[in-house]
Order: sequence, then structure tokens, then C-alpha cells
Amino acid sequence: MVRFLKSLVLLPIAVLVILLAVANRDPVRLSLDPFSPDPVFSVTLPLYAIVFGAVALGIVVGGIFAWLGQGKARRQVRHRGREIRRLEGETERLKAYAPPEPGTALTLPGRTALPAPR
Repeated sequence: MVRFLKSLVLLPIAVLVILLAVANRDPVRLSLDPFSPDPVFSVTLPLYAIVFGAVALGIVVGGIFAWLGQGKARRQVRHRGREIRRLEGETERLKAYAPPEPGTALTLPGRTALPAPR
């Protein structure tokens, strides 16, 4: 079902992208020098290539900022994972001292414990 919905959404987008690329094949000069009539650094590319490049750059920059913004959450997950591993280890160590049956006293070497409350 999810695969069908993905294709239902992505197919029209793919058709629009192809139509954009076919309709905008004419070369366009891209310049980063707004003051010079004959800029030193300029490149001539099809319009669709410039649009696709801008979209790709936006996706990459947005992904980087999203990843940086989640740093605090990733740090908390690492901390909690370490805490869980520590507590699981402690639980395993304490299981070795658990009484064999309910109602029996916990005995440690050289010590006697009271029975658990009922």
C-alpha cells in the first residue's frame, strides 16, 4: 500500500520534472558579479540544470542544518544508552544474589538477611 502511495505521489512529480527539463533547455548565463557587464566568473548552462542544482543545494544545506539541530537529542540518546547498559549490568550482578525461592532469606557470605516483607 505504501509503495502504491509513493508511486502515486512521485509519478506526477517525475512528469513535472521531465516537462521542466524539456521546456527549459535554452542556455542561461549564471554570473556572480552583479556590477560588471562582462563578468569574470560566469557559466552558461541550461535553465533546468541551474534550477536542479539550486534545489539539490537547498536539500543538502537543509539536511546539514537539520542534522546539526538534532545534536542535543543524539547526545541524550547516547547518554541514555550508556545508562541502560550500566543498569542492565547492575541488574545481572544483583540477580546472582537473589533468593532461590520466594519467602526465603537472602544470604551473603558471612551475613544473614531478614526475609522479604509480605
